[in-house]
Amino acid sequence: MTRLTANDFDPEVMKLFDQYVHGQLDRRGFLAQAGRYAVGGATAASLLSALSPSFAAQQVAATDPRIKTSVVEYPSPQGYGTLRGYLVQPANAKGKLPTVLVVHENRGLNPHIEDIARRLALDGFIAFAPDALFPLGGYPGDEDKARALFGKLDQTKTRADFVAAAHMLKTLAGGNGKVGVVGFCYGGGIANYLPTVIPELAAAVAFYGAQPPAAEAAKIKTPLMLHDAEKDERVRAGWPAYEAALKTSGTPYQYFVYAGTEHGFNNDTTPRYDDAAAKLAWQRTVDFFKARLTG
Repeated sequence: MTRLTANDFDPEVMKLFDQYVHGQLDRRGFLAQAGRYAVGGATAASLLSALSPSFAAQQVAATDPRIKTSVVEYPSPQGYGTLRGYLVQPANAKGKLPTVLVVHENRGLNPHIEDIARRLALDGFIAFAPDALFPLGGYPGDEDKARALFGKLDQTKTRADFVAAAHMLKTLAGGNGKVGVVGFCYGGGIANYLPTVIPELAAAVAFYGAQPPAAEAAKIKTPLMLHDAEKDERVRAGWPAYEAALKTSGTPYQYFVYAGTEHGFNNDTTPRYDDAAAKLAWQRTVDFFKARLTG
């Protein structure tokens, strides 16, 4: 079966789907507007189904003998009180390892983000992926329900949970004391935010994430790597002001835009995935972390 890509859909449908994913359009609104682009026997409902994530195939199995996985909890006094997440480590680590905080999209800790954490462990990192939805019962196993739950979070507390997670990693047994963060979409925004409040963060990588206000961005000293999609006008609109603030503060950064790609191009569970761009961005990310978090 041929895998669908973003090019198999009308560009307007992709824009509608982006609005739907980010809560600017509800399911009924998407179906009502996407119907005009349904051709060849397709329906608006079938378009939505085709664009929605499928977690059937993952790059690294949870049972892979090269890694150790566990679900752990830590205190988060300034956040929701208790932080729960997925901790993944190389199975046969020798010596202390660099640590990476993995921040999910706006649907909580789903199977895709767990897979990302496992990939990092195979590359020699201790990865911790918290579930922001834990205070509301955790990721519900359904993307639409997860998105709805996400809107009920108190973002002040949720951000404090991610700050607590980063501080936990700094003193984690087996860790080398150096902490990086990588985030996607909502998580990309968190990856951009954390360096504004944790100056000792060693590296931050944001995949198509919202930028912090210029006044906050000017505080960043953490080396950054930023990955954006060429067709992601919504996120890219904030880049010029962010770049100006980073230049003013002298923050080291690398900024990459991937030609022809859509927001979400790294997520291999949907047709927005772009194989070449995702592999290049991921290799750059791993190399960046190895340079900044080891030694």
